[in-house]
Amino acid sequence: MTQVSTEQTQTNNVPLGILLMIGATVVFALQDGISRHLAGTYNTYMVVMVRYWFFAAFVVFLATRAPGGIRATAKTDQLGLQIFRGALLVAEICVAVYGFTILGLIESQAVFISYPLLVAALSGPVLGESVGWRRWSAIGVGLIGVLVILQPGMGVFNPAAVIPFFSALMFAVYGLLTRYAARKDTTATSFFWTGIAGAVCMTVVGIWFWEPMVGSDWLWMALLCVSGVAGHWLLIKCYEMAEASAVQPFAYFHLIWTAILGIAVFSEVIRTNVAIGAGIIIAAGLFTLWRERAKG
Repeated sequence: MTQVSTEQTQTNNVPLGILLMIGATVVFALQDGISRHLAGTYNTYMVVMVRYWFFAAFVVFLATRAPGGIRATAKTDQLGLQIFRGALLVAEICVAVYGFTILGLIESQAVFISYPLLVAALSGPVLGESVGWRRWSAIGVGLIGVLVILQPGMGVFNPAAVIPFFSALMFAVYGLLTRYAARKDTTATSFFWTGIAGAVCMTVVGIWFWEPMVGSDWLWMALLCVSGVAGHWLLIKCYEMAEASAVQPFAYFHLIWTAILGIAVFSEVIRTNVAIGAGIIIAAGLFTLWRERAKG
């Protein structure tokens, strides 16, 4: 889930931006692995709830240090939109983590990386942006890659295989709503409400699923919380340093680190159709990013 919209002035230091993006993908892959471990033992809602408590504390800390404090950071004329964004993201995280426990890291991430194509497809109806035939062609090719991974019609189709695709669709809508909100609100405001709204929504649901956690798993939970904050910080710095079009292609490193983690720690295997499908999706996604940069 390596996409953040920012409004800060950029220095356009592309090499440093690339290093920060790759660092963020390493952290997010680690976060995925810890999430799979914890959600495999404890309830997904509880795991995400505790993670969001820490996230909310982080955004409040940032707001207190910002000019004008929390009052200025939280001020928005789009409160309903901001709350819906936060609720949508936390729901997407729950779906994604659940997918890790059902399908594993590799296959989940191989399908999830289709989200930039879904953003491109939905940018027309949601934001009114123009989507030309080249981008539509890339979107179609990328969805073929998803079908290669899911293999519908090949024997018994596992309905659970659509979980990461549904997660990608939710994240794409979240990304588009973030762009829409940025027309009036600053990045700091959107980031603040992402954490606060998500924490409130998740607490309302997750508190009913509380389970006792052993001491060693609390250490993993602490690492999960810290990695979430660290990943967002790296992304914010990344987009401050360089243009999004220059660094976004390196977000696909997330799949590489996830695959390494899945194989080394969870004894997962990369099926041939997953490798081929992921390659098709990445190629289509890179073409779409190139078209956006060319148009820009």
